[in-house]
Amino acid sequence: MSDRHERSRPVERRVLVQGRPVDAHPARSPEADRGAVRRITVVGEEVLSRPCREVTEFGTPELAALIDDMFLTMYVADGAGLAANQVGVDLRLFVYDCPDDQGIRHVGHIVNPVLELPGPGSRRLVDDFEGCLSVPGAGMPVPRTDRAVVRGLDKDGDPVVIEGTGYFARCLQHETDHLFGHTYLDRLSKRDRKDALRQMADRRDDVFARREAMAARLSR
Repeated sequence: MSDRHERSRPVERRVLVQGRPVDAHPARSPEADRGAVRRITVVGEEVLSRPCREVTEFGTPELAALIDDMFLTMYVADGAGLAANQVGVDLRLFVYDCPDDQGIRHVGHIVNPVLELPGPGSRRLVDDFEGCLSVPGAGMPVPRTDRAVVRGLDKDGDPVVIEGTGYFARCLQHETDHLFGHTYLDRLSKRDRKDALRQMADRRDDVFARREAMAARLSR
Protein backbone atom coordinates (compact mmCIF):
# COMPACT_ATOMS: atom_id res chain seq x y z
CA MET A 1 0.00 0.00 0.00
CA SER A 2 1.30 3.43 -0.92
CA ASP A 3 1.60 6.23 1.62
CA ARG A 4 2.29 8.98 -0.90
CA HIS A 5 -0.08 11.33 -2.76
CA GLU A 6 -0.86 14.34 -0.60
CA ARG A 7 -1.66 12.41 2.56
CA SER A 8 -0.02 13.83 5.67
CA ARG A 9 1.04 11.39 8.37
CA PRO A 10 -0.20 12.25 11.87
CA VAL A 11 2.47 12.97 14.45
CA GLU A 12 3.68 9.68 15.91
CA ARG A 13 2.76 9.36 19.60
CA ARG A 14 3.15 5.63 20.27
CA VAL A 15 4.56 2.61 18.46
CA LEU A 16 3.12 -0.90 18.39
CA VAL A 17 5.37 -3.67 17.04
CA GLN A 18 3.58 -6.94 16.26
CA GLY A 19 0.58 -5.46 18.05
CA ARG A 20 2.45 -4.75 21.28
CA PRO A 21 3.51 -1.31 22.56
CA VAL A 22 7.24 -0.56 22.71
CA ASP A 23 9.15 2.31 24.25
CA ALA A 24 10.92 3.23 21.01
CA HIS A 25 11.47 1.97 17.50
CA PRO A 26 13.84 3.23 14.78
CA ALA A 27 12.49 5.13 11.79
CA ARG A 28 13.39 2.17 9.59
CA SER A 29 12.58 -1.16 11.23
CA PRO A 30 15.67 -3.35 11.90
CA GLU A 31 14.51 -6.01 9.42
CA ALA A 32 15.29 -3.60 6.60
CA ASP A 33 18.95 -3.42 7.61
CA ARG A 34 19.25 -7.15 6.93
CA GLY A 35 17.25 -7.10 3.70
CA ALA A 36 17.83 -6.72 -0.01
CA VAL A 37 15.66 -4.74 -2.40
CA ARG A 38 13.40 -6.85 -4.60
CA ARG A 39 11.52 -5.86 -7.74
CA ILE A 40 7.89 -4.86 -7.09
CA THR A 41 5.39 -6.55 -9.38
CA VAL A 42 3.01 -4.39 -11.41
CA VAL A 43 -0.71 -4.84 -11.97
CA GLY A 44 -1.28 -7.15 -14.91
CA GLU A 45 1.31 -9.67 -13.77
CA GLU A 46 -0.23 -13.07 -13.12
CA VAL A 47 1.14 -13.49 -9.58
CA LEU A 48 -0.98 -10.53 -8.45
CA SER A 49 -4.24 -12.01 -9.73
CA ARG A 50 -4.29 -15.43 -8.06
CA PRO A 51 -4.76 -16.43 -4.41
CA CYS A 52 -1.52 -16.96 -2.50
CA ARG A 53 -0.51 -20.24 -0.86
CA GLU A 54 -0.52 -20.70 2.89
CA VAL A 55 2.84 -20.73 4.62
CA THR A 56 3.45 -24.19 6.12
CA GLU A 57 7.06 -23.96 7.31
CA PHE A 58 7.97 -21.54 10.09
CA GLY A 59 11.20 -20.47 11.72
CA THR A 60 13.17 -20.96 8.51
CA PRO A 61 15.99 -18.71 7.27
CA GLU A 62 14.14 -18.40 3.95
CA LEU A 63 10.99 -16.98 5.56
CA ALA A 64 13.00 -14.58 7.74
CA ALA A 65 14.98 -13.37 4.70
CA LEU A 66 11.79 -12.81 2.71
CA ILE A 67 10.36 -10.64 5.50
CA ASP A 68 13.62 -8.67 5.76
CA ASP A 69 13.62 -8.08 2.00
CA MET A 70 9.98 -7.03 2.03
CA PHE A 71 10.60 -4.43 4.74
CA LEU A 72 13.47 -2.84 2.83
CA THR A 73 11.58 -2.97 -0.47
CA MET A 74 8.57 -1.30 1.19
CA TYR A 75 10.72 1.54 2.56
CA VAL A 76 12.50 2.07 -0.78
CA ALA A 77 9.09 2.45 -2.44
CA ASP A 78 7.77 4.75 0.32
CA GLY A 79 5.05 2.28 1.22
CA ALA A 80 2.93 1.62 4.29
CA GLY A 81 2.42 -2.08 3.57
CA LEU A 82 3.62 -4.77 1.17
CA ALA A 83 2.31 -8.26 0.39
CA ALA A 84 4.55 -11.14 -0.64
CA ASN A 85 3.07 -11.45 -4.13
CA GLN A 86 4.13 -7.84 -4.70
CA VAL A 87 7.71 -9.14 -4.73
CA GLY A 88 6.73 -12.15 -6.85
CA VAL A 89 6.30 -14.69 -4.03
CA ASP A 90 2.83 -16.27 -3.82
CA LEU A 91 2.73 -16.81 -0.06
CA ARG A 92 0.15 -15.52 2.41
CA LEU A 93 2.25 -12.90 4.15
CA PHE A 94 2.48 -9.13 4.40
CA VAL A 95 4.55 -6.53 6.23
CA TYR A 96 3.49 -3.07 7.36
CA ASP A 97 4.73 0.17 8.87
CA CYS A 98 1.65 2.34 8.99
CA PRO A 99 0.13 5.05 11.19
CA ASP A 100 -3.46 5.12 12.27
CA ASP A 101 -5.52 8.29 12.49
CA GLN A 102 -4.53 8.84 16.15
CA GLY A 103 -0.84 9.04 15.31
CA ILE A 104 -0.01 5.54 16.57
CA ARG A 105 2.58 3.81 14.39
CA HIS A 106 2.03 0.10 13.72
CA VAL A 107 4.99 -2.04 12.57
CA GLY A 108 5.19 -5.75 11.90
CA HIS A 109 4.45 -8.74 9.72
CA ILE A 110 1.71 -11.35 9.67
CA VAL A 111 1.59 -14.79 8.08
CA ASN A 112 -1.59 -16.58 6.91
CA PRO A 113 -3.78 -13.66 7.99
CA VAL A 114 -7.53 -13.94 8.43
CA LEU A 115 -9.38 -10.63 8.20
CA GLU A 116 -12.31 -9.84 10.49
CA LEU A 117 -14.52 -6.82 9.81
CA PRO A 118 -17.28 -5.31 11.97
CA GLY A 119 -20.78 -6.66 11.47
CA PRO A 120 -23.24 -4.80 9.21
CA GLY A 121 -24.85 -3.02 12.15
CA SER A 122 -21.61 -1.63 13.55
CA ARG A 123 -19.45 -1.02 10.51
CA ARG A 124 -18.78 2.42 9.07
CA LEU A 125 -17.56 2.72 5.50
CA VAL A 126 -15.12 5.52 4.76
CA ASP A 127 -14.18 6.74 1.28
CA ASP A 128 -10.53 7.72 1.42
CA PHE A 129 -7.60 7.92 -0.94
CA GLU A 130 -5.79 4.66 -1.62
CA GLY A 131 -2.65 3.92 -3.59
CA CYS A 132 -0.73 0.73 -4.25
CA LEU A 133 2.95 0.05 -4.87
CA SER A 134 1.91 -2.32 -7.67
CA VAL A 135 -0.13 0.44 -9.34
CA PRO A 136 2.69 3.00 -9.37
CA GLY A 137 1.68 6.65 -9.51
CA ALA A 138 -2.08 6.12 -9.26
CA GLY A 139 -4.55 6.67 -6.46
CA MET A 140 -8.32 6.72 -6.07
CA PRO A 141 -10.90 6.93 -3.26
CA VAL A 142 -11.91 3.43 -2.10
CA PRO A 143 -14.62 2.59 0.47
CA ARG A 144 -13.27 0.59 3.42
CA THR A 145 -14.48 -0.08 6.96
CA ASP A 146 -12.90 2.13 9.62
CA ARG A 147 -12.02 -0.84 11.85
CA ALA A 148 -10.43 -4.22 11.13
CA VAL A 149 -8.80 -7.12 12.94
CA VAL A 150 -6.33 -9.56 11.40
CA ARG A 151 -5.48 -12.87 13.07
CA GLY A 152 -2.54 -14.95 11.96
CA LEU A 153 0.96 -16.05 12.87
CA ASP A 154 4.43 -14.56 13.04
CA LYS A 155 7.46 -15.99 11.24
CA ASP A 156 8.05 -18.45 14.09
CA GLY A 157 4.47 -19.74 14.01
CA ASP A 158 3.30 -17.91 17.13
CA PRO A 159 -0.24 -16.42 17.13
CA VAL A 160 -0.61 -12.72 16.31
CA VAL A 161 -3.70 -10.50 16.54
CA ILE A 162 -3.47 -7.06 14.94
CA GLU A 163 -6.21 -4.48 15.41
CA GLY A 164 -6.49 -1.39 13.26
CA THR A 165 -8.60 1.74 13.01
CA GLY A 166 -8.71 4.50 10.43
CA TYR A 167 -5.88 4.49 7.90
CA PHE A 168 -4.25 1.42 9.45
CA ALA A 169 -7.52 -0.53 9.15
CA ARG A 170 -7.46 0.42 5.47
CA CYS A 171 -3.91 -0.90 5.18
CA LEU A 172 -4.86 -4.25 6.75
CA GLN A 173 -7.76 -4.65 4.33
CA HIS A 174 -5.67 -3.58 1.33
CA GLU A 175 -2.84 -6.04 2.05
CA THR A 176 -5.21 -8.94 2.81
CA ASP A 177 -6.92 -8.29 -0.53
CA HIS A 178 -3.57 -8.82 -2.25
CA LEU A 179 -3.28 -12.30 -0.77
CA PHE A 180 -6.56 -13.26 -2.41
CA GLY A 181 -5.33 -12.03 -5.79
CA HIS A 182 -7.03 -8.62 -5.72
CA THR A 183 -5.83 -5.03 -5.95
CA TYR A 184 -7.82 -1.94 -5.02
CA LEU A 185 -8.57 -1.53 -8.74
CA ASP A 186 -10.99 -4.44 -8.42
CA ARG A 187 -13.10 -2.35 -6.05
CA LEU A 188 -13.46 0.55 -8.49
CA SER A 189 -16.05 1.29 -11.15
CA LYS A 190 -14.95 0.73 -14.75
CA ARG A 191 -14.55 4.48 -15.22
CA ASP A 192 -12.45 4.94 -12.08
CA ARG A 193 -10.33 1.90 -12.94
CA LYS A 194 -9.56 3.41 -16.34
CA ASP A 195 -8.67 6.69 -14.64
CA ALA A 196 -6.29 4.92 -12.24
CA LEU A 197 -4.59 3.03 -15.08
CA ARG A 198 -4.23 6.29 -16.99
CA GLN A 199 -2.59 7.88 -13.94
CA MET A 200 -0.20 4.93 -13.73
CA ALA A 201 0.75 5.21 -17.40
CA ASP A 202 1.50 8.93 -16.96
CA ARG A 203 3.48 8.68 -13.70
CA ARG A 204 5.06 5.24 -13.42
CA ASP A 205 8.41 6.26 -14.91
CA ASP A 206 8.81 9.02 -12.32
CA VAL A 207 7.87 6.57 -9.55
CA PHE A 208 10.42 4.02 -10.75
CA ALA A 209 13.11 6.71 -10.91
CA ARG A 210 12.40 7.75 -7.30
CA ARG A 211 12.62 4.14 -6.16
CA GLU A 212 15.94 3.64 -7.93
CA ALA A 213 17.34 6.82 -6.35
CA MET A 214 16.20 5.72 -2.89
CA ALA A 215 17.70 2.26 -3.34
CA ALA A 216 21.00 3.83 -4.39
CA ARG A 217 21.06 6.07 -1.30
CA LEU A 218 20.35 3.16 1.04
CA SER A 219 23.11 1.03 -0.50
CA ARG A 220 25.84 3.60 0.21
